[in-house]
Amino acid sequence: MDPRRGIAHTRAWYTQRVHTCLRREGRPMSVTRRQILACTGASAAGIAFTGALGELFAGSAAAEPRGGYGPLLPDPAGLLDLPAGFSYRVLSREGEPLRSGEGPVPSHCDGMSAFAGPDGGVRLVRNHENRPEARHPVPHVPGLTYDPGGKGGCTVLGLGADGGVRAEHVGISGTAVNCAGGPTPWNTWLTCEETEDKAGTKGYAKDHGFVFEVDPADPHRTGAVPLTALGRFAHEAVAVDPYTGIVYETEDAFDHPFGLFYRFLPERPLGGTGSLRAGGTLEALRVPGVPDLSVVREAGTVFERVEWVPVPDPGAAGTPIRFQDFGRGGITHAQKLEGCYWGGRAVYFVSSFARASDGSGATHFGQVWKYEPRGRRLTLAVSFGPDTDVRLPGESPDNICLAPTGGLMVCEDGAGAQHVFGVTRRGEVYAVARGRQDVGTPGAPEWGEFAGVTFSPDGATMYVNCYTPGTTFAVTGPWR
Repeated sequence: MDPRRGIAHTRAWYTQRVHTCLRREGRPMSVTRRQILACTGASAAGIAFTGALGELFAGSAAAEPRGGYGPLLPDPAGLLDLPAGFSYRVLSREGEPLRSGEGPVPSHCDGMSAFAGPDGGVRLVRNHENRPEARHPVPHVPGLTYDPGGKGGCTVLGLGADGGVRAEHVGISGTAVNCAGGPTPWNTWLTCEETEDKAGTKGYAKDHGFVFEVDPADPHRTGAVPLTALGRFAHEAVAVDPYTGIVYETEDAFDHPFGLFYRFLPERPLGGTGSLRAGGTLEALRVPGVPDLSVVREAGTVFERVEWVPVPDPGAAGTPIRFQDFGRGGITHAQKLEGCYWGGRAVYFVSSFARASDGSGATHFGQVWKYEPRGRRLTLAVSFGPDTDVRLPGESPDNICLAPTGGLMVCEDGAGAQHVFGVTRRGEVYAVARGRQDVGTPGAPEWGEFAGVTFSPDGATMYVNCYTPGTTFAVTGPWR
């Protein structure tokens, strides 16, 4: 069955139900995602997809939950609403003491990944997207600090086989605006700085906009060394091809002409911890005749044998990379390039939204692109919209991960109530968690975006961060 037919049926069912709800309440007949949540008990979300969703889930399990796990139940503690049968544990909270005694848990918990630890435990590496004004900076630790003016970095949580926290310490510090990143095949974490600030600005003593490698088992083994050959730009996320060692990178630039999609060809591919310091070649994607990916509207559109163009100045000493001269034919840009992950034999990357009013070639509510290195084939795998309000920076999907139970987990980054959504191969979207960080004015919750969703190696536990106030949760239950 064409998955788009099932998606259209689901969308029509929810739209009809919301129209009934709105008509009963005398409200306008424009359907938004939040109205769908309100009128359906938050058991599904009004995000519509087109395209071959099965492409997204290569290598994941087939036993997906139909219709989600049921409605979200209010949490008596006012932190995290979950379906019946699920429970959470708060692993770490901003401002509380790190178990290492190095200082308080830093602010702005963001990208994260889980690695197997000793004796059946787990190591979590967690980014902190701290800018100069951050309330709780990542403590500066000798041997792990890049720039004494930097407030960002990573912390590492060591969990026992019972899921309890056994250790918590700094993994790297003195970096800036550590947003997302990605794991390597040799079990280290690549943390990305989402900034282009240079030395002498904002209190920084060194240039920023780099990728750093963090060894969760022994951070001092990797230290605080920027992987300069991977480029200096506003990094969002990375994914490593486990067959070739090529590193793919997204750029979340905030001004026109927006970011690029890169690949880094290492001199020592798959060489293990520290091998990316050996250098290599940075290239940017060019789709001939397509200067802006937003203009591609039809899911399933394929571009054969796209081109990769060497970056003239990867260090961006004088000019940001996206403004550099790539010669005849230019280069291909895209607004709001964020998530990036490897699945099967392809790399997937996300454009959260594009708006013509910002300078994009067209407006969309989200795209997921699939790039197959073999044949250099680029496919628009999924389009978000148009029957949703997931179109604004504060309403867009952000961090994503493949769920071991099948499908995707998507973190919401917006205003109001924030969710972690599940997305099945059939295009069903259902709520998994809703944050209720009630820490401000009584009766006025401060909703913090979700980030860093990831699963334990055995698939039994979902870990996710609340960005602010920085909180790391472990969620267990009847995953199926």
